[in-house]
Amino acid sequence: MKELDVRGLSCPMPLMHTKKALEDDPAEIMVHADSGTAKANVVAFLQDAGYMVTVDESGEEYTIKGSR
Repeated sequence: MKELDVRGLSCPMPLMHTKKALEDDPAEIMVHADSGTAKANVVAFLQDAGYMVTVDESGEEYTIKGSR
């Protein structure tokens, strides 16, 4: 399980951190974000990479979970 915290980062940094984390080809990844744009970009990227994605929202914070 790879876990990332990209809260407070401006685009495209959340996506770049997620892309780097996928270099190890983890079976599961969890990304904590606090931007709707970051959420949308990370979700789309993970889906394109073949992950099944779920998102938990708590106010303005998102926990994005991807698994193969």
